[in-house]
Amino acid sequence: MSFSLYAATVPSFLQILDSVGALLNKAESFCDDKGLSHENIIQARLAPDMLPFTYQVKSTAEHSIGAIEAVRTGLATPSLATPPDSFSGLRDKLANAQEALGAIDPSEIEGFLDRDVRFEFKASRRDFTAQGFLMSYAQPNFYFHATTAYDILRHNGVTIGKMDFIGSPLEKT
Repeated sequence: MSFSLYAATVPSFLQILDSVGALLNKAESFCDDKGLSHENIIQARLAPDMLPFTYQVKSTAEHSIGAIEAVRTGLATPSLATPPDSFSGLRDKLANAQEALGAIDPSEIEGFLDRDVRFEFKASRRDFTAQGFLMSYAQPNFYFHATTAYDILRHNGVTIGKMDFIGSPLEKT
């Protein structure tokens, strides 16, 4: 079997974005059930020097469809946009990423193989092939932020488990 860049990226992005969306719903219900301000979770962090939950969720969208857009243009730069400040804003961010990913023609992604992509941020410049960027930079960042969002919720008492993170695996049909 040959390597498929589409199969190695887009379906997993969609699976975990769906899971992160479900985590948002559980987090909002948790706040409502406990009488907590939504801000308690939206701005929660694991450590003082880490970015908050809202940033982690925002970054899952940006390291999925944002990574695809970077490969399309050949230039990756991190978004410095302020993350949404509400559960509904975060849901919208995820839904937009899911919609854009769902509209991708797999042949477009296969056409990315060996395309040049440059990552630029401040004084840092890193050159990648498309597959190197997606598989060794964007995808690890995507999972890091999804996992950190999950961990923030667990740390704050939201009742979730491993299957809430994994979601719906891509089973053989």
